[in-house]
Amino acid sequence: VAMGKEGTDVAREASEMILADDNFATIVYAVKQGRVVWDNLRKVLLVNTPINNSQGLSVLFGLLVKLPQTPISAIQILYSNFICAVTLGFVCAIEPAEDGIMELPPRRVGKRLIGRFLFLRIVLGTVLLTGCVVGSAVIVEYGGRYDDWAVEEREKMMRGVAFNVLDFGAISVMLSARFAYNSSIHPRVFQGNPAAVFSIVIVAVLQVFLSYVPGLNSFVFSMRGMDGFGWGLTFASMVIVFIAMESEKAIRRHLKAQGADTDDRETPFFTDGKAPEVDMKMPKGASKLNLQELNH
Repeated sequence: VAMGKEGTDVAREASEMILADDNFATIVYAVKQGRVVWDNLRKVLLVNTPINNSQGLSVLFGLLVKLPQTPISAIQILYSNFICAVTLGFVCAIEPAEDGIMELPPRRVGKRLIGRFLFLRIVLGTVLLTGCVVGSAVIVEYGGRYDDWAVEEREKMMRGVAFNVLDFGAISVMLSARFAYNSSIHPRVFQGNPAAVFSIVIVAVLQVFLSYVPGLNSFVFSMRGMDGFGWGLTFASMVIVFIAMESEKAIRRHLKAQGADTDDRETPFFTDGKAPEVDMKMPKGASKLNLQELNH
């Protein structure tokens, strides 16, 4: 480690790290920020991937269960893809550091972003969202509650419910994904990141707006405003998704407390088992670099 201000050119050229402000505390701060960036990248994947997967799979399984129409239309898929990415996904990209992040051991060199347990969480989120969307559509179409409605009106109700189940269920995925290690069943789930609350409000308000504005709901989005039963299915799906995601997290914490490798620190996944060799030497001419100090 060489000093950026007081160190000699020879020391900088031979070093593996240069401290721009000559303060060793900067190393701790840089490590913390690196862990935050790593965690937030994984959180964005955990939010966006299940949402995107469930949009296509809902159409596929809707056809497999012989629904008269796909549970969600093409324009609904495009809208959900856009609004969830720029709101719910963005929230996870700017999450602050979690409590206890510096108490964790270093991650394995060469570790991939998606390990075993993140892959499991993505699969779980995909299954939950897809199941809730298709399940709610089946209930509306074949549950008997709307049998006396015209076929076209029943299909619009089915798509309205499925559409809201998808996007409100995405909110549950985001709330769970906000904390990679700690439980989200806590008041902190609405604290620490004001963008989380703002994104939930934006998504919820837009969903209500699209569901009930005449013409916009029926002509553009091929749905109609939901009744109380439809909202009941929507909120029940939110709870199911959230509780299931948090249950998996609780099981993972229990396994970790028992000594299990829940972070792929020892066993490689999606790799050939060999950690790549990394040259930590500073590049030639490091003594001439224009170093910038971190504000911390």
